[in-house]
Amino acid sequence: MSYVEVEYPRDKEGFYAMLRRQLALYMGDETDQTARLANASAVIAQAFPDANWVGFYLVDGDSLAVGPFQGKPAVSRIGFGKGVCGSAWKERESQVVEEVACFAGHIACDCNTHSEIVVPLWRDGEIWGVLDMDSVLPGHFTQADRLGLEEAVKLL
Repeated sequence: MSYVEVEYPRDKEGFYAMLRRQLALYMGDETDQTARLANASAVIAQAFPDANWVGFYLVDGDSLAVGPFQGKPAVSRIGFGKGVCGSAWKERESQVVEEVACFAGHIACDCNTHSEIVVPLWRDGEIWGVLDMDSVLPGHFTQADRLGLEEAVKLL
C-alpha cells in the first residue's frame, strides 16, 4: 500500500472523521503493534503540520518506554507520574498543555516545543501506552483536539 496524501477539512469534526478514516486505512488487517503504531505516528504527523513530535510511549513495568514516533530523538523512558506523559498515565486522563514551560516537571526533548497533548491508550480498562504530541506553537492543542484524538486512538 502506498501513502495517500489527503487534504484535511478545516472544521474539527470533519478533520477528525478524516483522521479516523486514514488511521483505519493504514491499520487494516495488521496485527503487529509496532507496525500499527509506526503507521499511526506517520499518519497523525502528516495531519498536524505544526507538530514537531508525534509518537507513542508504551507501559513497560513502572515506566513508559519510547515507541514508534516521528520527530527528533526523544527521552527513552519516563517514570510513572513524571512529565506530561507520566502525568496522563498516573491521572488516567488526557493532558492538554498550552505552554510546556509552565508545566511543573516538564521533560524537554526539543527546545522549540511550546504546547503538548498526551492521550492515554486503553485496553481492557488499563492504560497500555500514550500518544504524545508536541507543537512549536503555544496553545496549539485544544479540548476539541483532546476529544478527537481520544476517539481516534480507539482504532489502535
